[in-house]
Amino acid sequence: VITLVLGNTVMDYSTSLRGPSAQHGVLSPHMNTPANSQGILIGDKVYSEVFLAIDSSIIPEESLSSTPSMLDGLDHETETNLRILGCELIQSAGILLRLPQVAMATGQVLFQRFFYSKSFIKHSFEIFAMACVNLASKIEESPRRVRDVINVFHHLKQGKGKKITPLVLDQNYINTKNQVIKAERRVLKELGFCVHVKHPHKIIVMYLQVLECEKNQMLVQTAWNYMNDALRTNVFVRFEPETIACACIHLAARVLQIPLPSKPHWYLVFGATKEDIREICISTMKLYSREKPNSEQLEKQVEKRKVALEEARLKAKGQNPSGTPALAAIGGFSPASKPSSPREVKIEEKSPNSKLVKESENRQLFPKSPLNGQSESSRNSNKRRRSRSRSRSNSRERGRERDYVKHKHDRSHHWDHRERDRDRPHDQGRSKHQSRSHSGRRHRR
Repeated sequence: VITLVLGNTVMDYSTSLRGPSAQHGVLSPHMNTPANSQGILIGDKVYSEVFLAIDSSIIPEESLSSTPSMLDGLDHETETNLRILGCELIQSAGILLRLPQVAMATGQVLFQRFFYSKSFIKHSFEIFAMACVNLASKIEESPRRVRDVINVFHHLKQGKGKKITPLVLDQNYINTKNQVIKAERRVLKELGFCVHVKHPHKIIVMYLQVLECEKNQMLVQTAWNYMNDALRTNVFVRFEPETIACACIHLAARVLQIPLPSKPHWYLVFGATKEDIREICISTMKLYSREKPNSEQLEKQVEKRKVALEEARLKAKGQNPSGTPALAAIGGFSPASKPSSPREVKIEEKSPNSKLVKESENRQLFPKSPLNGQSESSRNSNKRRRSRSRSRSNSRERGRERDYVKHKHDRSHHWDHRERDRDRPHDQGRSKHQSRSHSGRRHRR
C-alpha cells in the first residue's frame, strides 16, 4: 500500500497494489479484483492493478501551522483576513448570480483548499475567487458565463455609496478573462481534479430528525446560518462534515437555550468529540467579533511583501531591482581599472612636490627628446611659424576658390554668346526668304 499525491494536492490519495504475495484487503470496499489475474512487473514484483480511493479531504496539522503564505513572510492575521474576504466575495457573487447555496459553499471550500497549497503573495485572491465561483457553478450543475462572473465582481469591487460604472469590454477585460480561465485550470491541477465536497446541509436536517427537533424552525435556521458562516473559516478543511453539523446544532441550541441530551452528550453518538465541537464553535464565534477586512489595505500589504520577495530574489542572483548586475556582488569588476584609488590621486595632485616628480619621470622616460632642451622663446617662435603657415595656406585656398568662381562665370557668359550667335543666322535667313517672297509677288502683279 502506497500513498499517491497528484499535483501537490492537499487531499489524501491511497492506492492498493495487489499481487500474488499481497494482502487481500482493499482500501475501497467497492473494489474487488481476482487474486490470480495477470499483472504488471514493476521491479521484482508483479502487481495486478492500481486503485485510487479518496479517504478524506482533511488537511494535516503541519500544513495548517506553516502555510505557503507564511513561508513567504505573510503574517497569520493578514492571511486570515484574505481568506475571509475571498469567501465573502464568493458568497456575495453567488447571490447576485442566483446560484444555489450548495454551489457557493463548494466555491468557498475550493478557495480554502487551494490557498493551503499556494501562497497569497504569488496568486491574486480576487482572480482565484472568480475562478472558484466559475468552477463551483459547473460542479453543482448551475453553470454561469465567465463574463457574468467578472461583471459581478466588478460591481462588488465598486462598493456601496459610489457611482456604479459598467464594465468596459476592452483589452483589460480580455486579460482578466484569460487570467480567470488559467486560474480555474490551476485550481484543478493543485487539487488533483478532485473537487468533490461533502456538505453538512442534509446532515443537519437528519440529526435534528433523530433529536426530534426538526419542527423547531428557529433551531433549524440558526444551525443552518452558523454552518454557512463557518465556510469563511478553515473548519471545512480541518474537520469532517458530520462533526461540523454536530457543532452547528450544538451552538444554535446553546444560543437559543434549547436543552439537548448531555448525559452523555448527544453528539458522541455521531462520532464527534468534545474538543472538536469546542474548536468549531470558537472559530465560528470569532467571526462576529472581528473587524470587516479592508481590501485596499490587504492588497497594499500583499504588494509590499511581493516587492520585498522580488528584491531578495534579485539580490540572491547578484542583480539590482532594476535588473542590472550589482557591482558589489561581482568581485573585482570595474569598467576601467585604475592603478590607485581616487583618494590617492587627489592627494598626489595637491602635494607641492608632485610637479617635480612628474618632470623627473618625463626626463627619465624621454632623455633624447628635442623638446626637453628647448626654451620658452623657441617654443613660442615655433607656434608663430605654424600660425603663419596656416594663414598662408588659408589665403591660397580662398584665392583658388575666387578664380574657380570667376572662371565658371566667364564660361557661362561665353556659352550665352554662342547660343545667341547660333540663333541670329537662322533669323536672318528667315527674313531674307520672306523679303524674296514679297518681291516675287510684286513682280507677278
